[in-house]
Amino acid sequence: MPLSPEKIRNVAVVGHRGTGKTSLVEAMLFQAGATNRLGTVEAGSTVSDWDEDEQRRQMSLAASLCHLERDGLKINLIDTPGDAGFQGDAIASLRVVEGALITVSGVMGVEVQTGRMWSRAEELGLARVLFVNMLDRERADFSRTLGQLQSQLSERCVAVHLPIGSEHELRGIVDLLHMKAYMSPEGEREGGPVEIPAELADEVEDLHTKLLDSVVETDEALMERYLEGEELSPEEVATCLKAAVTRGEIFPVACGVATKNLGTTALLDLLAEGIPSPADKEAPVSVDGASTAAFVFKTIADPFAGRINVFRVLSGTLNGDSTLVNTRAHSKERVGQLLELQGKDHQQTQEFGPGDIGAVAKLKETMTGDLLLDAEREVEAPQLGFPEPVMSFAVTPKSKGDEEKVATSLRRLAEEDPTLVLRRDPQTGEQLLSGLSQIHVEVAVDRLRRRFGVDVDLHQPRVPYLETIRSEARAQGRYKKQTGGRGQFGDCHIVLEPLEGHQGYEFVDKIVGGVIPQSFRPAVDKGIQEAMQHGDLAGAPVQGLRVLLVDGSYHSVDSSEIAFKIAGSIAFKSAYEKANPVLLEPIMELEVSVPDEAVGAVNGDLNSRRGRLQGMEPQGGMTTIKAEVPMADILTYSQSLTSLTGGRGDYHMHFLRYEEVPSHIAQKVIEQTKKEKEEAKV
Repeated sequence: MPLSPEKIRNVAVVGHRGTGKTSLVEAMLFQAGATNRLGTVEAGSTVSDWDEDEQRRQMSLAASLCHLERDGLKINLIDTPGDAGFQGDAIASLRVVEGALITVSGVMGVEVQTGRMWSRAEELGLARVLFVNMLDRERADFSRTLGQLQSQLSERCVAVHLPIGSEHELRGIVDLLHMKAYMSPEGEREGGPVEIPAELADEVEDLHTKLLDSVVETDEALMERYLEGEELSPEEVATCLKAAVTRGEIFPVACGVATKNLGTTALLDLLAEGIPSPADKEAPVSVDGASTAAFVFKTIADPFAGRINVFRVLSGTLNGDSTLVNTRAHSKERVGQLLELQGKDHQQTQEFGPGDIGAVAKLKETMTGDLLLDAEREVEAPQLGFPEPVMSFAVTPKSKGDEEKVATSLRRLAEEDPTLVLRRDPQTGEQLLSGLSQIHVEVAVDRLRRRFGVDVDLHQPRVPYLETIRSEARAQGRYKKQTGGRGQFGDCHIVLEPLEGHQGYEFVDKIVGGVIPQSFRPAVDKGIQEAMQHGDLAGAPVQGLRVLLVDGSYHSVDSSEIAFKIAGSIAFKSAYEKANPVLLEPIMELEVSVPDEAVGAVNGDLNSRRGRLQGMEPQGGMTTIKAEVPMADILTYSQSLTSLTGGRGDYHMHFLRYEEVPSHIAQKVIEQTKKEKEEAKV
């Protein structure tokens, strides 16, 4: 029999990079007896960071599903990456859980990704529990961090734990809800609760009262009894707290040291009591009328097991011998092996009940974001809301003839990570791999080599310049060829006019009296459009002009479509030279989030990149800077922003429009293009 939804807790562990998410998941698994040793990130021995790249870089690169059992409950934990370059998995994981466990460094406090994950969880209406980690480190301060959480995230962040001691003298924590203390087990399993140290009695009593005040405020009946002086049992308070956390009225703040397994018991109690079960909340994705429904939120490209799809059961029970319909592909999928994941370890199971999270191997067409139903229905799968890629590299295989193998392998990786985008630039002809950061793309290249045996080089992509004209010009194109027998003859007169905004192309037939027969005029247009593919300045496509076909002549025998096509091309090239041609460059709209203290340095850097500031919005210690910057000057921005902000800055951008390139820069581009053409001839 599958577990009933009341017995399940689904929790995504999210937060900024380096706040100890993986170590905290490891500690919870160890404390609950799901593992027999406390692994470490440094030794590469944790359950959730099992990938070779993760162990080498000592950071999570993908979401990893684990689970534990405690007091009859199954707690599904999804350890997510904290680096902004790999946030796609964190975003997808939040879509399938009822609660988010947000880790925060007791030294660094609220950071960029903390705020981003908090906002995403808020949009999804998730219950939120916070864990202030690393309190044994120098400059760690629980009280200061709690103040930041209250001022920058929500004033309803309420301490449910209190550290005993500070920094290197941290000895334990107090559970303010149950009024118990836990002393540091120094990496062993936490023992049972002990008496609260006498010297902390007054402070603990004060914080316990504040916690009770916050909790009973959310329940009128309980508040009346409390105000009348009636003593409330811990069970009553815990029940009220869970209801308040479920409604988003209270956000409990726990604390401890994950690497020492301190605070883990109290945190597990909090997750069991505070995070709602799937029975307490509506399914994260609504599918009316389906007796069985599952939503795939992650895909693993396993080199041995093939494609593994990780799913959340939305309704019904998913059996290992069932057939489901993929609503996107409109295809039937035969469900074979169902897997319970514990990091990289797979254990076969027969079924998953409503609200549970599991995996299935070897489905034919199913990918991340797909809905699987018991029957065909007109249902639109929810959008996971992945961020747009911000950094692109041109990819070339190191071995000639590997182009198709590279493309196929990269498509496999993109199935696993939809925030990786592979495309061919139609203008430059380059194969571009785009991701959320430089390290994101570099990891993809590492996996390409390790999993598929393909080596590639990365280099900066060419800027897709365009060309246009600034003034009107007229020219004749005359093509005459006589080689014995029938010749070739075409003659046309055209006028070029610039279009407003440097966009588009128009061909206007102004021929009067049939000086060029109707059947040959489209050939003139075709010849012009082919000539526009490579302008004379930098060989870039030409746009933003109107062509008027005004005059010409023909020969009753020698004229042909090909002759007029060549004549059109000749006419365009001649007129283009006289029409004051200019180079255009893409302008990007950039939004940068930086710590307040880095605003001046970041603005100065943007100015040096020909950026035009459009505005600034301060918010809780961070400032959002909006600017317009030429693409040519922003290709290497990620590294600079990391340097300027100590890794705390973040940005995204999208194409805005094309603008004229300043003449001194245009000249350099033109000279470089000519040099490359000459070198290519040698």
